[in-house]
Amino acid sequence: MLTFYHAPWSRSSAVFWLLEELGVDYRMELIDIRAEGGVPETYRAIQPNKKVPAIDHDGTVVTERAAIAIYLGDAFPEAGLAPPIGDPARAAYLTTLVHHDAVFDPAICAKANGLSYASNDYPFGLFDDLVAYLERRLSAQPFAAGERFTLADVILGTGISYTMDMLKALPDKPAFRDYVARVTDRPAYRRSTERDAELAAQIPFFQKMMEGEGKP
Repeated sequence: MLTFYHAPWSRSSAVFWLLEELGVDYRMELIDIRAEGGVPETYRAIQPNKKVPAIDHDGTVVTERAAIAIYLGDAFPEAGLAPPIGDPARAAYLTTLVHHDAVFDPAICAKANGLSYASNDYPFGLFDDLVAYLERRLSAQPFAAGERFTLADVILGTGISYTMDMLKALPDKPAFRDYVARVTDRPAYRRSTERDAELAAQIPFFQKMMEGEGKP
């Protein structure tokens, strides 16, 4: 049994897409991270900070997007979306997944919140270095790990799309725009995003937001 702990329109949306790409059976448990009273304390047994995503695979709990992607890609090799050990593409695959959680996310958050710092002040480095690195890589190859789509593209593609188009923190560059178009042109992406929108419409936080947008 594979249980997926998910909140619509959140960081766990990438794992939602990832599960659809794998084509495996799973049960979804919705976690309302925006509830007025907060997430129940019982959820800490799954995720220590009461955040999403998380999975429980036959009693094995995995948290953090990079770890979940690595775990599931290796657990379901028949999907062909994770370069196996010995494949030259695995190094870039693993690097992309860990870089996204350890460098991309915190650097973007620092930028969005106006944090001013020197390169050595924080382990994730400078925002400008992040942008230059991603632009260089995605200009040189079509996908995160090279010539073929992998689960790393689910995580990176979601991150670039959200921070460029919604958060407006990442600059709109042709290399980023072309990359997002390539990786999101997939049935699994469309299925997960459509279903995520339906789930979001059931959450009070988003219901109020949508009602507010509809007022003159």
